[in-house]
Amino acid sequence: MKSALCILVALLASTAGAQPYPSRPVRLVVPLSPGGFADTPTRILAPRLSEQFGRQFYVENRPGAGGTIGWDFVAKSAPDGYTLGITGSTLLIGAHLYKNVQYDALKDFTHITMMASGPYVLVVNAQKVPANSVRELIAAAKAQPGAIDFASSGNGSSQHLVGALFNMMAGVQLNHVPYKGSGPAMQDLLGGQVGVSFAGVPNVLGNVRGGKLKALAVTTPKRWVELPDVPTMAEAGVPGYEATLWLSISGPAGMPAPIVQRLYTEISKALQDPELQHSFRAAGVEAMAMPPDELNRYMASEYEKWGRVVKETGATVN
Repeated sequence: MKSALCILVALLASTAGAQPYPSRPVRLVVPLSPGGFADTPTRILAPRLSEQFGRQFYVENRPGAGGTIGWDFVAKSAPDGYTLGITGSTLLIGAHLYKNVQYDALKDFTHITMMASGPYVLVVNAQKVPANSVRELIAAAKAQPGAIDFASSGNGSSQHLVGALFNMMAGVQLNHVPYKGSGPAMQDLLGGQVGVSFAGVPNVLGNVRGGKLKALAVTTPKRWVELPDVPTMAEAGVPGYEATLWLSISGPAGMPAPIVQRLYTEISKALQDPELQHSFRAAGVEAMAMPPDELNRYMASEYEKWGRVVKETGATVN
């Protein structure tokens, strides 16, 4: 049925030469709640694309089931370029966690370009866990296996898996405490109910600068511009550790190549704007484009990586 739909779209495109893409508004589906890691950068980008294309690009949130509801909607939409989705590392993690997903994270989408990437920050409440470095945290965790809690936004979330990867690579047993969202997790971290978390830059920056939390490391291979004195995890004592949280833009499988190329070109142009780049950094991510072929290769490697983490840690969902 999908192939028949693709043929129909191609036929319509061939008979509609007087209406170059896009001829009507384009929907950007964010499969998570408003105001989060995926939503904020998308809302910064959308007006730029509207201006460049001369047609409205609007954001539609379709949260639920770890993003799988929104991604399923995108995968089953017509591959005509008018329904796009914000994909990324969470799409690949969820593909391993949810057993009844009705789409293939790699094959059922046209992956157009990377949009942004950023780190999580390993932070501690020093009143609860008096560690001044990653090495000190590892030593304390090894001295008392399972006694130090780390908070996440929920079972199977990116925060959970980033922490699970740390446990695996550092050889420790931080105890995972899942919450219903990153907000409650941060609240209990600040209150001292838990001592450790891997959290997004916007959620921790003010608290680190204000002395309420101590940043021990960032999870990316390079230091973060807003936290220049905070080492990478590899620098801090866990060689080979990398957990970059990234966002990409995708459509249903079978999108026409000319539409994909135009979207990639215009999105790349928008991401080069200095004002947009500044706004992205304030949202905790770095603007970056990536050609479709390169993105597909990167996603395949990330798919395998997070699959191993899920399998080896026994991560589960609610």
